[in-house]
Amino acid sequence: MRLVMNEPVERMDRPYARRWWALLVLCLSLLIIVMANTALTVAAPDMTQDLGLSSADLQWVIDGYTVPYAALMLLLGAIGDKYSRRGALILGLVVFGGGAVFGYLAGSATTVIAARAVMGTGAALIMPATLSLLAATFPRAERAKAITLWTATAGLAIAAGPVVAGALLRGHGWSSTFLINVPIAAVALVAALVVVPPSKAGHHDRIDYVGGLLSVGWIAALVYMIIEGPHFGWGAKAIGAAIVAGAGLVAFVAWELRHPRPVLDVRRFTDRRFAGSNLAVALFFLAVFGAFYYLTQHLQFVLGYDALETGVRMLPLAGAVFAGSALTAWLTPRVGMKWTVTAGMVGGTVALALLTRVDAGSTYADFVAPLVVLGLAIGLALSPCTDAIMGAFPESELGVGGAVNDTSLELGGSLGIAILGSLLATSYSGHLSDATAGSKLPASTLTTAQDSVGAGYAVAQGIGEKAQQLAAQAARATDPTQAAQLKAQAQQLAQGARQMADAVGSSFSSAVAHTSLIGAVILAVGTVAVALLLPGKGTKDDAGVAETGDEYAEVESEDASEKEPAPAGTR
Repeated sequence: MRLVMNEPVERMDRPYARRWWALLVLCLSLLIIVMANTALTVAAPDMTQDLGLSSADLQWVIDGYTVPYAALMLLLGAIGDKYSRRGALILGLVVFGGGAVFGYLAGSATTVIAARAVMGTGAALIMPATLSLLAATFPRAERAKAITLWTATAGLAIAAGPVVAGALLRGHGWSSTFLINVPIAAVALVAALVVVPPSKAGHHDRIDYVGGLLSVGWIAALVYMIIEGPHFGWGAKAIGAAIVAGAGLVAFVAWELRHPRPVLDVRRFTDRRFAGSNLAVALFFLAVFGAFYYLTQHLQFVLGYDALETGVRMLPLAGAVFAGSALTAWLTPRVGMKWTVTAGMVGGTVALALLTRVDAGSTYADFVAPLVVLGLAIGLALSPCTDAIMGAFPESELGVGGAVNDTSLELGGSLGIAILGSLLATSYSGHLSDATAGSKLPASTLTTAQDSVGAGYAVAQGIGEKAQQLAAQAARATDPTQAAQLKAQAQQLAQGARQMADAVGSSFSSAVAHTSLIGAVILAVGTVAVALLLPGKGTKDDAGVAETGDEYAEVESEDASEKEPAPAGTR
C-alpha cells in the first residue's frame, strides 16, 4: 500500500476503494473550521476580560474570521479546480493551523483579529475543497449519502464547539481554544495525503481572475456592511461598504455574462432548483446562527451555566441533526427534494416559534424541544440543497460549486448574527429601560447595563459588591448611629442589586422571545419563497433538470468538444 495516494481520481476505472476513509478526512477538516466559530462563543467572555476587549473589538474578533472566509471561497475554489483540489485542502490546513498558533500566542485585540483572519483564509481554502473532493471521489449513486454525512458533521460541529471549548476553559485559558485546532489540522493533513486521492479539472483554461477578484471585492464589502451597519450604526463606513458591494455585484455580473469561461456562470441562478437551494441554505443558516448566538448567551448569563455546561446542553441539537439526516436519506427518494426541504424549513420556523415562549421563569427544559426540532430541520433541509447545488456544476467546476454552497451558508450566518443580534440588542435595551424605570439608577450606569446582558449582570454585581463593602464598614463602625445608617444603605443596595439582576434576566428573556418571533416570520416567508421556487418531483425546471427522487437526470448543455472524462463511478 502506498504511503501517499498519488493516483488522480479522474484516472481510476472504478470507484475509489477507500472513498469512505477519504470522507472521514474531509469531515474532520470541515469539523475544525466550523468549530472555530462556535467555540469562540463560549471563550469570548474570558477573552474579553483578559484582553480588555471593547464590544467593537469582540465583534471583530468574531467576524475577522468571517470576512476573508466568505470573500475568498469562490476564487480559491476555482484555483483548486484548476491546479489541485487536494492541494487546496492541504494548503488550507497549513494556513488554518498556522493562524491557530498565531491566535494562541496573541496578546492583544489586534493580534487576535489578525489570527482569526488568517484562519478564515485557511477555511476559505478548506471548505470548497471538502465538497469538491467529495463530489469527485464518490459515484453519483453514493454522492447524496456522502453529502448527508458531510452536512451532519457540520451540525455536530455547531454543538461540539462549545463543549470542547468549555472543557478546555475549566483548566486552561481562552488561548487553548485556538491551540486545540493544531493537532487536529495536522492529523487531517497527514491523512489527506494518505487516503484522499488528488483531483483537478480536466481542462487547462485560464482562470477568470478578474471575475474572481470582483467576487472577492463585492462579497467582502457586503459582509463588512452586514457586520458594521447593525452593530455600529449606519455611518460612512457602512454606507460606503454598501455602495461598494452594490457596484461590485453589478460589475461582477456584467463581466461574468460576457466572459467565455466565467469563474461563476451567473445564468445558473435562473435555474429554479439551483436558486431555491441557495436561498434555502442562506435562510436556514440565518436562523441557525442567529438563534445559536442568543441561546448560548441565555444559557450562560441568564441560567448561569459555565462554558462546558452550556456546550453539553447544546448537544441535543447535534443528535437531532444526525436523526434528521437519516430521515432525509429515506424521505427524499419518496417525496422529492421540494417537500423534504420545505418540511425542514417549516421545522426551523416551528423551532423559532417555540422560543417565543421564553420568559424570566424559563428553565433549560424549555429549550430542549426547540433545539431538537431545529436539529431535525437542519438534517432534513441542508443535505438535499447541497446535493442540488453541487449537481448543477460540471466535474470541472466542483470547487466553484462547493464555494457557492458555502458562500450562501456563510452569508446567511453573517446575516443571522447581524440582523437577529441587532434586534436582540435593541429589544434588550428597551426592555431593560422599562424594567428599571423609577429605580433612580444613574443614566451612565443604565447605559452601561444596556450594552449587553453580560454588562447588565456586571452592573448588578458591582452594586452588590458596593453593598458588601458598606456592610463591612457598618460592622467595623463604633458609632451605633453611623453603623445603622451604613447597614441600611447596604441593605438598600443589596436589594437594588437583586432587582437589577432580575431586570437584566427578564429583559434578556423577553428580547430572546421577541427576536425569535421576528426570526420565525423571516424564515416562514422564506419557506414560502423556497417552496414556490423548487420544482416538484417529476417536473423539469428552467434548466431542463428532471427530479427523480434523490438523483437528477442532467440535460447536457455543453458542446461535445468541451466535455471531459467524468470521475470513476459517475459514468
